[in-house]
Amino acid sequence: MAHHLLFLPGAGGAASFWHPLGTLLPAGWRKTYLSWPGLGLEPHEPALHGLDDAVAHAASRLERPSVVVAQSMGGLVAVRLALAYPDRISHLVLTATSGGIDVASFGAADWRASYRAEYPNAAEWILTERTDLSAELHRIAIPTLLLWGDADPISPVGVGRQLARLLPRARLQVLAGGDHAFARDRAAESAPWVMAHLHS
Repeated sequence: MAHHLLFLPGAGGAASFWHPLGTLLPAGWRKTYLSWPGLGLEPHEPALHGLDDAVAHAASRLERPSVVVAQSMGGLVAVRLALAYPDRISHLVLTATSGGIDVASFGAADWRASYRAEYPNAAEWILTERTDLSAELHRIAIPTLLLWGDADPISPVGVGRQLARLLPRARLQVLAGGDHAFARDRAAESAPWVMAHLHS
């Protein structure tokens, strides 16, 4: 089956985050790489100035159906998409994300100060966003692959385990030594898990 994959990056904003993984997946699968205007080093766009706008931006690229592959803040958008448009998503792949639950209770490090230092011109909303979707996650019946690294201070593996408990059709895979960007930097180790998930 030829899939359409919609790749959502994290707060770094760059579509290129997912290129290493995308190139390892079958050439016959169509791939859409989204960026987040105003985040990281991406140019600002007046139409995107909050999480709701990011969700709308991503929803406009969904097909019937799409596989949504998302990292970190992109995973929060993916969960919002799954709740709003379940008929347009066949599979979810969530990596190193909050998934809409409170990560602080799992010992997550606060990334905001280092993010602001690295990206001084990034949109302010990314630093103030607080979303709790934990009470709604049971509604997501889409097959979900959770990919986590066990050396990620921003989204500790306990977050992945909690999401595996809350999402009815989720499976967790943990990459030993994986940090917050392992989906990009160790794409060759992630690709077989994604392939198996989409063939299941």
